[in-house]
Amino acid sequence: QAATHWSTRKLAAQVGVSDTTILRIWRANGLKPHVVKGFKVSRDPQFAEKLEDIVGLYMSPPEHALVLCCDEKSQVQALDRTQPGLPMKKGRAQTMTHEYKRHGTTTLFAALNVLNGSVIGCCQPRHRHEEWIKFLRRVDRETPKDKELHLICDNYATHKHPNVIAWLDKHPRFHIHFTPTSASWLNRVERFFRDLTTDRLRRGVFRSVPELVSAIQDYVATHNDNPKPFIWTAKATDILQKVIRAKQRLSSKQNEALH
Repeated sequence: QAATHWSTRKLAAQVGVSDTTILRIWRANGLKPHVVKGFKVSRDPQFAEKLEDIVGLYMSPPEHALVLCCDEKSQVQALDRTQPGLPMKKGRAQTMTHEYKRHGTTTLFAALNVLNGSVIGCCQPRHRHEEWIKFLRRVDRETPKDKELHLICDNYATHKHPNVIAWLDKHPRFHIHFTPTSASWLNRVERFFRDLTTDRLRRGVFRSVPELVSAIQDYVATHNDNPKPFIWTAKATDILQKVIRAKQRLSSKQNEALH
C-alpha cells in the first residue's frame, strides 16, 4: 500500500481476484498504469498569437518565400565505449557497456525546409550568438536570393542578441517567428533532431569530435538525398481548444488537492 503504482499481481492479491481479471478490467477501460507521459504548460502570454502565426506559416506559407524551422542541437557528445559490445543474434539482444569515454562536444545548427523537407546543417564547436550569425550567413548563401525567408525559432537568448538583431536589420529578407515558450513541439526541426539521435547517435561510437561531426554530416547528406515534404494538419483553433481543456483539467485537479 506504500507504492504509488500497482502491478496486476499485487492489485489482484489485494482485492482477491486473479491478475487476468485485473488486466481485463484495465484493458476494457483503456487504463495503462505503467505508462506516464510528461507535459509542460506554456505560460507565454502571447501563446495564442504565436501559435496562430506559426501554424499559419505551415498551412498557408507566403508566396515567393521559404519557411525554415531552425534550432541548435547543442552539446552533442563524442562518446567512445570502454569495451566493445556484442551484436544482436537469435535469442539475444545487442549489448552495450554503460561506461564510455568523452572526447568533446559539437553543436549542430539546422534549418528544415518545410516545403520539401531538406535540411541545411552545419556543426560548430560552440553555440553563442557568433555561431548563430555564421549559420544565418550559411542559410543566406544556400537559399535562392529571390525568396523571402521565414525562420521559426525558439526563445533562446542567442537568437535575440543585439548583434543578431543588427545583422537581421541588414538582411531584410529574413523574418523571424518565435515559438511560444515551452512549445518546442511547434518547431518541426526538433523531429529531425530526434531521428538523428535515434538513427545515428544513440548507439554510435565516436573516438573524436571530427569523427562525430563527419557522422552528422553524412546523416544530413543522406537525409537530403530523399527528403520528404512536411505537412501540418492541425488547425490552430483545434490546438487552442485542447490546451484550454488541459488547463481546465489541471486547474480542477489543483483545486481538489487544495481542498
